[in-house]
Amino acid sequence: MPVPAPTLYPPFNILRLSHVEYEVTNLAASRAFYADVLGLQVTFEDDSAVYLRAMEERGHHCVILRQAKTADVACLGFKLFDLPDLEKAEAFFTAKGLPVEWIERPFMGPVLRTRDPWGVPLEFYVKMDRLPPIHQEYRLYKGVKPLRIDHFNLFSADVDAAIAFYSELGFRVTEYTEDEDSGRVWAAWMHRKGGVHDIAFTNGTGPRLHHSAFWVPTPLNIIDLLDLMATTGYVANIERGPGRHGISNAFFLYVRDPDGHRIEIYCSDYQTVDPDLEPIKWSLADPQRQTLWGAPAPRSWFEEGSSFKGAETRDSDLAAQPIIAP
Repeated sequence: MPVPAPTLYPPFNILRLSHVEYEVTNLAASRAFYADVLGLQVTFEDDSAVYLRAMEERGHHCVILRQAKTADVACLGFKLFDLPDLEKAEAFFTAKGLPVEWIERPFMGPVLRTRDPWGVPLEFYVKMDRLPPIHQEYRLYKGVKPLRIDHFNLFSADVDAAIAFYSELGFRVTEYTEDEDSGRVWAAWMHRKGGVHDIAFTNGTGPRLHHSAFWVPTPLNIIDLLDLMATTGYVANIERGPGRHGISNAFFLYVRDPDGHRIEIYCSDYQTVDPDLEPIKWSLADPQRQTLWGAPAPRSWFEEGSSFKGAETRDSDLAAQPIIAP
């Protein structure tokens, strides 16, 4: 299927991705990983939850860790432009027959909770508590020195349908992978904020969260994180990389948190602000698609992901196979 044309005037205005809530089975272990190893800053914590932000972020949090019996993803959060957009979003999802509710969230103003057509829990908001800037508080920098949350990547059982729906919301395709035999899209990268992506979809059993990603200053910070993880008991949590993606041109590393939630460390992609920017097409058979240097990803990268709370998964009917490391 062809990639849809961008919706330049969507029904409501999404600025960017904002935050993710992970349910974790050991809050102390997860706190140690996200704060002490990755270097996110704790902004609030109690016996049931830990809130964290990255170094350049002024909003109260980009990650919520919540103690639970099982490790799931409770929601993906997006910031809207202004308060009328919240009402427009409610009307949009209601018209689609999707569930909507207004919820109370600590450190945030009105929050609209809904789900996409496949059950992914989404929330939209305008106001989040502002905190003093810390990007020049260099004594606080540690771990991989994360600057901001960058994107989500989701497994989707029907990538073409996911692209069509999120295009309605104003997300624009920057790059995509096509299965040449079927003519269907195998993966796609879509943005709102002017980078390569705020959200991406990868063919597979879904919906599941493939990973959340954090932007860091330089590739050298990724090397520092590898040294840190290798000498502090986390060597088994290193899954893939370091390397440079063909798609996005970004330098990357994939690691797993104590519950197996996948985190990408990411830097040096490119600007995509122009609304008429043509998407870049890749073949699924191109070995440089995954990694510019040609190294394939491990099988776990294509098969393992985090479940969304309350969402049922199904297998993809697109059987196209990417290149997988032996």
